[in-house]
Amino acid sequence: MMTQEQCTHRNNVQSSEKPQVYKVGIYGWRKRCLYFFVLLLMILILINLALTIWILKVMNFTIDGMGNLRITEKGLKLEGDSEFLQPLYAKEIQSKPGRPLFLQSSKNISVNIVNSNNQLLTQLVTGSSGFKARGKMFEVKSTSGKLLFSADEQEVVVGAERLRVMGAEGAVFSKSVETPHVRAEPFKELRLESPTRSLLMEAPKGIQILAEAGDIQAICRNELRLESKDGEVIRLFCHFAQISLDARRIRLMRLPEGKASSTSSSSPGTRQTVYEVCVCPNGRLFLSQAGTGSTCQISNNVCL
Repeated sequence: MMTQEQCTHRNNVQSSEKPQVYKVGIYGWRKRCLYFFVLLLMILILINLALTIWILKVMNFTIDGMGNLRITEKGLKLEGDSEFLQPLYAKEIQSKPGRPLFLQSSKNISVNIVNSNNQLLTQLVTGSSGFKARGKMFEVKSTSGKLLFSADEQEVVVGAERLRVMGAEGAVFSKSVETPHVRAEPFKELRLESPTRSLLMEAPKGIQILAEAGDIQAICRNELRLESKDGEVIRLFCHFAQISLDARRIRLMRLPEGKASSTSSSSPGTRQTVYEVCVCPNGRLFLSQAGTGSTCQISNNVCL
């Protein structure tokens, strides 16, 4: 145990010592580094702010949009030339009233229509190789709504009043052609030709072949047949020249036979096997019983 004197001496020693002070903060090189980093951070903030202001100025950011792009109630509005690096998906694309819409691409322009399953229904491609359209039907109409051209899997319809073929070789059809009128250009020849097969022309009421200022030639390798199924007359007209039939055998089927008067008829016991081909003033052909002379005037009752 400590005595009273020892305790009194210890307290006197502690009271004689000075209190120690501890400094709080950053001093020396640490303080200088901290100020340097704070200054660098302020410089970076100012540079970032300046770049942001410059980008906003260059890109012309406004409340309504960015640059030539404006945000309106109806959608987006682009002014001037615009370039799209990725596919564009839009419901409607239109130009300003009274201004044309110009689309340009270095390769091609494709317009695709797909369904809900992303299956291609209609496609329109324009490129360096040409113009391609894919779909179930293709139509071209005039401003008044009149059909000018239509094509589908079943048929191709030309609704214009005149179809003009300007090629030197004409038009080649692998199958039949249905048209009410075939005409050549003025002062040009019209030729209907089948090089390796037959050429057939049919009409429910009639076929009229007319050359007002030229000749009509029908040339074939085997047979040339003019046939009227339901009618009675096949008419050939030539106003200023002659009709020439040049073949080894010419057949005129189902010609009517003119009846001679009773005074000039042959004896009832004989059968006439030789006939004379006669022509009426209206161009109609008929047969007359042959005699020593021409009997066409006697048997011309068919012309009446």
